[in-house]
Amino acid sequence: MITLETRLLAAHDKNDTSSLVDLYTEAANAASHQDASAFYLTQAYIYALDLGHRNSEHLRNRLVKLGREE
Repeated sequence: MITLETRLLAAHDKNDTSSLVDLYTEAANAASHQDASAFYLTQAYIYALDLGHRNSEHLRNRLVKLGREE
């Protein structure tokens, strides 16, 4: 079984920005603590902005709800 961490590292190695958005979002959804979730969402959001990804606004809204973005 390939872990989320392994998939994240592979996406970084390939500079696969689209996959990084999805994988960091997946990590945020799986995180057991709000701080960890916010960290992963921030990473997903940064890559989404860089890519012009369709989920950029959704990710930002999640960060706003967590008090991490205004």
